[in-house]
Amino acid sequence: MPQPMDVPEASTRKALEAILLVVEEPVDANTLAQVLEVPTDEVVATLRALRAEYVDAGRGFVLREVAGGWRFYTDPGAAPYVERFVLHGRNPRLSQAALETLAIVAYKQPVTRSAISQIRGVEADGAVRSLVSRGLIEEVGRDPSPGQPLLYATTATFLERLGLDHVDALPPLPEVAAPGPVLPEPQPGGYKAARRELDALSLAGSQDPAPADDDE
Repeated sequence: MPQPMDVPEASTRKALEAILLVVEEPVDANTLAQVLEVPTDEVVATLRALRAEYVDAGRGFVLREVAGGWRFYTDPGAAPYVERFVLHGRNPRLSQAALETLAIVAYKQPVTRSAISQIRGVEADGAVRSLVSRGLIEEVGRDPSPGQPLLYATTATFLERLGLDHVDALPPLPEVAAPGPVLPEPQPGGYKAARRELDALSLAGSQDPAPADDDE
């Protein structure tokens, strides 16, 4: 059986900070006291002191007591910067080739890679790989045609980034020419116009230059 630990006040503060940095949901004071083997009142007093200390120091994070437990949160004053990082900072901007490919998948899903290439008029392998790696499209099965090529469709992440509940809520695809053979670029409008719609809805991410995809 583990021996009780004699935890000095400074170590209690350090231990509480370390634990709260790794939790995914608020932790109650009783649980923290059991882990540190110190009185619950001491844990609560230390947490409140830390909370006041962070506020007085103007830190970018705060310590809150929520739903009967304690957890670190970002300071509300830093929310615009956090939001910008979460939405744009971690992923470079999508290239125009990737955006156009994404528009085709969004409006034609499920669709094969060869069908995407036929519509775009160029190979789409690089753009498809880029979109899969970003979690915006995914493999959803195989087409029953000869060779059974993979089918691609958009993901829940794609909808979240656009703020949509369902793909049916996408902007209408601009009018194209009368029915007939598939053209690389339907006129007028078409998938390049749809690409601009997606770009306008902030799927492009940050405004930093994007690494080029394998195809343009």
